[in-house]
Parts: sequence; C-alpha cells; structure tokens
Amino acid sequence: MIGGNAPVLVGIGLAAQREDDAARAVDALALMTRATLAAGQDCGNPALLRQLDRILVPKGRWSHTDPARDIARSVGADGAVTVLSTVGVLQQSLIADACNRIADGQIGAALVTGGDAGYRILRSRIAGVQLPSPPPGGAPDVTLAPHEELRHEAELRADLRMPVSLYAIIESAFRARHGWAMDAHRDQLAALYSRFSAVAAANPAAWTRQRLNAAEIRTESQRNPMQAFPYTKALCSSWNVDQAAALLFCSASKAEELGIPPDRWVFPWASTESNHMVPVSARGQLDACPGARIAGQAATEPFGLTPADLGLVDLYSCFPVAVEVYASELGLDMERDLTVTGGMPFAGGPYNNYVLQATCRMAELLRAGDPRPGLVASVSGILTKQGFGLWSTRPPQGGYRFADVSDAVARITSTVAVDPDASGAGSVVGYCVLHDRAVPPRGIAVIDLDGGGRAVATSADAEPMERMQREECCGMRVDVRAGRFAPSVDQGAAAL
Repeated sequence: MIGGNAPVLVGIGLAAQREDDAARAVDALALMTRATLAAGQDCGNPALLRQLDRILVPKGRWSHTDPARDIARSVGADGAVTVLSTVGVLQQSLIADACNRIADGQIGAALVTGGDAGYRILRSRIAGVQLPSPPPGGAPDVTLAPHEELRHEAELRADLRMPVSLYAIIESAFRARHGWAMDAHRDQLAALYSRFSAVAAANPAAWTRQRLNAAEIRTESQRNPMQAFPYTKALCSSWNVDQAAALLFCSASKAEELGIPPDRWVFPWASTESNHMVPVSARGQLDACPGARIAGQAATEPFGLTPADLGLVDLYSCFPVAVEVYASELGLDMERDLTVTGGMPFAGGPYNNYVLQATCRMAELLRAGDPRPGLVASVSGILTKQGFGLWSTRPPQGGYRFADVSDAVARITSTVAVDPDASGAGSVVGYCVLHDRAVPPRGIAVIDLDGGGRAVATSADAEPMERMQREECCGMRVDVRAGRFAPSVDQGAAAL
C-alpha cells in the first residue's frame, strides 16, 4: 500500500529558448514560470499549482530577490512559502526539503524550479545591449546558504577562482593515482564525452544535439580551445544556455484526490547528501571523494541495491573528473551509460540548475518503462558537497528515506593545513595549466611541503608549463617562494 503522505513526483516541466536577439529573449524568471506551467499540465491536473505550500528555487545568474514569490503569483499559489538557496547548496537538498516535508505531513504539495538565461546574457554582451534589471522585490521567506567558504585563501591568492582550474587539478591527481599516461588519459576523456554527446543527440531537450567524435573533443581548435589542461571547451560545462526545469511534488493522497493518473507518478525512493565542506587544496586526498561513496551507499543499500541493479544513471558532469570520481566511489563501470541527458557540455548546464534538468529527464525515461531504479547525482562547489536522488515508478519498499551523512563523512575525511605564505621544497600533488584569452597561460600547483603542510603556487615560466602538458608532473620536486613555484634545481624536477 502507498502511504497517504508518501511523496510523489507527479509533474515535470522543461523550458528553453535560443533567441539571438537579446532584446527579444525572455529572462530566467519567465523560463522558470513556463517550466512550472508545463509541470502543471504534465501532471494532468494544473489545479495542483494553486495548492502549492512551498516553492523552492536555487540561485542563478540573475538578480531577482524572491523569484518563488513571482512564480506563486503567476500560478495562483499566493500562500506558498518561498525558498531561495544560494550557490553552495546542493540542488538535491531542495528536492529533499520538498519530499521530507510532504513525508512528514507538514505540507501537501511543493514545487522545485530553477533556470538561467546565460545565452541571453552572452548575446547581450556581444550586441552591447543593456538588459533591463528586474523590479525591486522582497526577501524570500527562507534563504538557504552554505556554512563555510568554498575557496581557501591560498586558492584565491593563486587566482583559482574558476571551477575549471580546480577540477583540472583534481583530474591530474586522479590520473596520477591510476598511473595513466598523459595521452592515453586524454583519449579516455574524449571517448567518454563523445559517448555523452551521442546521448545528448537523442535527448529532445539537449542544448546541443550534435554527436562529436573523440578527436573533435580532444583536439584544440578555435571553436574548441584549451580551458585548463587537459580540458578543452568540449569537456567543460556549457552554462551559456537558456533553460529551466520544474519538479512538481505532492503527497500520494493529494494525487489521488486530484485524480492525477498513476502513470504520471514517479517515486523518490531516497534522497541523501553530505554537506561536509573542505576546500580542494586542504583535502588529504585530492583524487578521492568519500562523501560520494557514503551518500551513495546510504541511497542504495537500504533497498539491497548494488551498482549492477541500477538502471538509468546520471552523474554530475560539469567536468570529466566529477564523473570519474563518482563512478569510482560508487563502483560503477565506466563503460556503461553514465548520463541520461548527454551531460553538461552538450545537454546544457544552466547555472546552479542542472540536477533539476537531469531529474526531469530521468522521470521521462522511467515513465517510458525502465523498471529498475534510476540514480541522479548532485554536486555543489568543487566536489565539495555530494548528493543523490533514487527514483522509480514503483513505490519504495519500506517508504521514502532521507539521510544526511555529513557527520559520517567528516569523521573519515583527512585534511591538510594550507599556508598561503608557505615557502620551501616540496612535491606536486595536483596541477593544471590555465588558459585564458585575456591573460597569458599560467601553471598552478598544489604542493605538499617537505616540512609538512601545503602550498598553492603559480608559474608563468614556459618550460615548466610545456612540461606539465607533455608528461606527468604529479610528484615533481619544486621550490616555493612568495606564491611562485619552480622545478627544484638539485633534483632536476624529476617525477617521483
């Protein structure tokens, strides 16, 4: 029997536009509203939107102060509590908030919606058009924000501000741990994302529905420049997209009351998350993510599931190492399909909203008949927080489960003290060469110092940067002075 308070995903909505004239394009709020209305139609009874008790929105690249309030007015849910989460909060946490409150009987219906209009922003910059600012608004009823900083001071001093450089550093450590040759590793990444592009080509909602071969993804070109070695543009999230998604939840009893057809129902079996935050440079193991393993086990093990039991899987795919590390921690075969959308470079990665897009696609495919549970992974920050949603068209045996495993992750996570003013000899544990059209390339390295502790340092010297892109330099001996590193003269920068 399905419990009366069992949370059910009954409506999904997607909205997108590709308007080259920024003055004619609508903003992110309009896209979110369209997605919300589409979710109401999808559930079979749009009247559910008027009964929303809670509307949750993850912050995007927009300045609306309380977008949930505007959406509530648009659908006639004036009494809904509005929630806004800032960057650094898992998108899965908003899904969990809705499901937990429904399961506890606190509310009967909730909406989670988000979106962005990055393509509109890009086109306005190209055309030199000033986009109008939204009118002043009030504050949301609830604001969710992370408790810690995403970046270490040493990372900020080294100008490690863009996610691509930090992910590339993690990628180098992951490659070194597995002993992969540089060229072979780059071939692996290109082949993986070529398969992702094939999935996107079959996804009607994907931003780019063109399959790319591995050579096109791996090879640098004017259209596919290097971003942070080894990542070309085709290996990076595409955030200049105009996309929105909406997830409409209610209790099983409300769904029955409103006559929502059972073929619309998708059950959340579990929502799990780790919110233990450690900046990249302070992680004892750059190439590991224990939070993904523990949160993943918390989602699957209560139902007796192994990785082989999962049907559809979508691993967060902002950059390849996020896929690699999650697959490694979960025990998933890298040769299986690891995305349902086509991934963030191809399906599109609207700022702080991709998990909602992926969950909509997961629901579509589950409704189409796959009987096995599907898993959607969530990431916040630089692999800083980890989360999972487990979904099925069958109700979960024993009911919906939620687990916050932050304390368990904190107990087993090793950290290293990072000194922004450190100097001395040490060994590189992770690095990248950051390419930026506005400034010359520069090497950035995380270094374990011989005397203990860690440093983050940079180099603009041609020889080390050329070598860092030609051969493995994790283990390279370097000297650090005033935030700069150079190969150690006495050991010739030989890799250990």
